[in-house]
Amino acid sequence: MKRPKHKLNPKATTIPLPANHTWKAPEGYKIVVLERGLVSFNVPDTWIVAKLEPFELHDADPPNDNARLTTSFWRLPVGVDWSGLPLDKMLIDSTNDSKMKVLAKSELFRVNRPGVEIVWVEHRFEDTENDNREAFTRILVARGWNVQILITFDFWVDEAAKYEAAWEEVVRSLILGRYIQDPTKPPLDH
Repeated sequence: MKRPKHKLNPKATTIPLPANHTWKAPEGYKIVVLERGLVSFNVPDTWIVAKLEPFELHDADPPNDNARLTTSFWRLPVGVDWSGLPLDKMLIDSTNDSKMKVLAKSELFRVNRPGVEIVWVEHRFEDTENDNREAFTRILVARGWNVQILITFDFWVDEAAKYEAAWEEVVRSLILGRYIQDPTKPPLDH
């Protein structure tokens, strides 16, 4: 995993919630909400924001981190039928030209959810910038509610067991297209 050479200090907004709020994440996780709910998901509660554009979380301050989750998302035009641009083909085609030294590729994983299509793959690669240490990158593309998102999750092969639950929770908790007018009140679902 390519490591930043300096510590980043993004300015993220943290909003204190009232004691009776209804925002709940599983034990050991916190909720990440981007652009008033356009995108939200859960991550381990110890992870830190390292960068805002694209939005990047690490399990520790770089260069002492071992996992990195990066998110980019786009608003899609309303009323467009996207069925002619299947996510699985788009994901596979976009990862075929990787500049990484890829050692293995997983099958395509699909998560079916009402209103949201999610696909992801995993590549094991040799990180030539870190003593040829083997790492995984998981690449997820999702589309729904006029939003498309790309999430990449990089972590070391020898620490894979430590990060499996974090990935499963990101995928399980991913919500697209929800609008939150007032974060101190319960979110309105679709």
